[in-house]
Amino acid sequence: MTAASALAERSAQALGAAVLPAADAPPAGRGRAALLRRPGLLLAAVFTALLLLASLQPAWLAPGDPLEANAREAFLAPGAAHWLGTDENGRDVYTRVVYGARASLVMGLAATAIGLLAGVGLGLLAGLGHRWLDAAIMRLSDVLLAFPDMLLALVIIAFWGQGMLNATVAVGVASIPRYARLVRAQAHVVRRASYVEAAATLGLHPLTIVHRHVLPNVIKPVFILATIGIGTKIAAGASLSFLGLGAPPPSPEWGSMLAVGRNFLANAWWLTAMPGLAVTLTVLSITALGRELLRRSEGRTT
Repeated sequence: MTAASALAERSAQALGAAVLPAADAPPAGRGRAALLRRPGLLLAAVFTALLLLASLQPAWLAPGDPLEANAREAFLAPGAAHWLGTDENGRDVYTRVVYGARASLVMGLAATAIGLLAGVGLGLLAGLGHRWLDAAIMRLSDVLLAFPDMLLALVIIAFWGQGMLNATVAVGVASIPRYARLVRAQAHVVRRASYVEAAATLGLHPLTIVHRHVLPNVIKPVFILATIGIGTKIAAGASLSFLGLGAPPPSPEWGSMLAVGRNFLANAWWLTAMPGLAVTLTVLSITALGRELLRRSEGRTT
């Protein structure tokens, strides 16, 4: 790096520090105090921690085999031997719900990553590129946003075929326009900041400006939106599996368990209630934590 480039970069950083107000560092223990003041948020954090544990080490919570069948124990109601009952093949529902957390969480995280990475890239191109490129990306985004996310995912699966991988990609692609529009809006604001203009005037490479000055200032709201969206993507993945387009039976996946359990709803209510409750609690917990991140980013503590 030449002396002129180093001077230009230091000048841009100094101007950036002068324009952007420094965020006050939260006091120690502020997060723990918020959890104690709000028991609902504490329960959401505990459930999310259990969800992560079930995804990483399901055997710690359910040492049984989720695929082990025993026809003599079919349709046992919840009790001491089987906490959440058994299904039509005598498999333990609790074990299957625990092992199903991994498939559901992986689908939610992977779909979010797909939408986030593609959305951030397209949003930066639209916000920092030429007007014709901005117009083209936004018109494509408008077309995709005209379709509900689930309908768009169904259209994508119709072309690519069913399966866990295709369902995950479909859910992720359906979320790209929202991330792209948010990043574009943030990039339009940041590109006009004096420290970005100074960096360009002093000769910094455009990629360096994007990496060091633009991206750090646009990624925070997008990351919070993505955190909130993980729960909805888990629900979308379970919906596709429920329709037979995601994980096939006998995979321990919540959506496929719901699909099979609906056939026995009159006599074995727990086959649908337990995986349905797992999906509901997961969506509520992750959304609550995401909204708490949003509240803190906006400077609210209540």
